[in-house]
Amino acid sequence: MTTPQTCPPTFEDIAMEDGISSWTALATSTADYWSSAIQRQATPLQLIQEFGQWLDVSANRGRPSWSTPHEIVFEAPVARLRDFSTSGRRAGVIPTLVLPPQAGHDSCIVDYSPQQSQMRTILRAGLTRAFTLDWIGATAATRDATIDDYLSVIDQAVDHAGGHVNLIGNCQGGWLATIYAALRPDKVNTLTIGGAPIDFHAGEPVIGAVMDRVAPGGDLGVYKALVAAGDGVLKGEHMLAGFIIIKPDNELARQAQLLVNIHDADHVARYREFEDWFKFTQDIPGAFYLWIVEHLFRDNELLHGKLEIAGEYVDLSRIACPLNLLAGATDHITPPDQVFALADVASTPAADVTRRITTGGHLGLFMGREALEEHWPPLLEQVVRHS
Repeated sequence: MTTPQTCPPTFEDIAMEDGISSWTALATSTADYWSSAIQRQATPLQLIQEFGQWLDVSANRGRPSWSTPHEIVFEAPVARLRDFSTSGRRAGVIPTLVLPPQAGHDSCIVDYSPQQSQMRTILRAGLTRAFTLDWIGATAATRDATIDDYLSVIDQAVDHAGGHVNLIGNCQGGWLATIYAALRPDKVNTLTIGGAPIDFHAGEPVIGAVMDRVAPGGDLGVYKALVAAGDGVLKGEHMLAGFIIIKPDNELARQAQLLVNIHDADHVARYREFEDWFKFTQDIPGAFYLWIVEHLFRDNELLHGKLEIAGEYVDLSRIACPLNLLAGATDHITPPDQVFALADVASTPAADVTRRITTGGHLGLFMGREALEEHWPPLLEQVVRHS
């Protein structure tokens, strides 16, 4: 998603890091606000009222929601399955299963709004039997959930869909999809991943830099302390704080843009929509999180065939199905090299590997207009062709 140079960047542009400096956006927004106040000859009372309105909008969050009609077909302890299908089982279309990101936010990012919905894009492409898992926040009952529990619910979803699917994974859902495809290649027709790390040490990942600081020499004490402080779960607010600390200028610029546009009902509505998703957090099972940190973030075992699950090594060379790989040029969470590494270790013929790269950052891969309008449709055409 891009913004004309004649217009200041919106909070959506800033959130998705489409090449615009957030510090520049912050400075511009601040200057715009005071320039507007002077032009309007705003009184001190009016400025106080505007500030109060800004505080109210910025502080009050609601639960995010799904935007497209669908049906919940089953619920397991760690996830529920949502069915968006517009055709029946006998329609002759191989079903598509989406695994959303899972980083302390709601899975509805894949159906963010009527105008920005990965699920609607999938349906429009002709994949009319479409499902998505919806990760459930950790509770005291699920704080000890493991990778086995997550792979089990994926397997349950695949079987519900008919036993053979086109698998689409976003971010964490992408490496989960890749692990599943390597362990159960007979159940995966095509594999598509967006912003999903496969080589966790490639490029210049922010997560790797953070680990170098907080886990010197590979000591995971800080991560274990976070889980212990959450009584066995990683609190969603801790994940949110981590994302904000990585790019604090994004947060400041979004809030400044809100103040500038506090009387613009459309802008305020868009702000609420994004913030309700971004800041309505959910917890992650502590056992699962610490497994990720140790085996993937720290030891990069997935790429090297050293990742062992239930006594079986995850061999990515077992993946021979068509691959579709999507990355963001300015993605500081998952640099493109981390995503595209899958093509180098899978057995998929080069002719069946499609790579695309957006101009934007991480979140834009799943709900940005550029990705949904320009990049996902060609990728999904490849899925349809192989279906």
